[in-house]
Amino acid sequence: MAATPSSSAAARTARFGLRATPEQEIVLRRAAEVAHKSLTDFILDSACLAAEQTLLDQRLFMVSGAQYQALMDLLEQPAQANEGLRDLFSREAPWKRA
Repeated sequence: MAATPSSSAAARTARFGLRATPEQEIVLRRAAEVAHKSLTDFILDSACLAAEQTLLDQRLFMVSGAQYQALMDLLEQPAQANEGLRDLFSREAPWKRA
């Protein structure tokens, strides 16, 4: 799981106030029960997964024609060794850290 696992209640300091329709509450409670999680853990885990996906799924970048052409020119060049990228890709993702 990519999301940070649920931590103990003592470690939690942020508070969120949510309002839901009765139908939403029923669905959330049923899903939490099926997942063998508390309602709070289920909602937080689900929200974190959705948040991570939203942040990781940034695919649209607006650039000028000149910026686009500069990128295309760079992509046409042969690959070069890059120690900085090698180091970056060898690190664990921040959201996987305890």
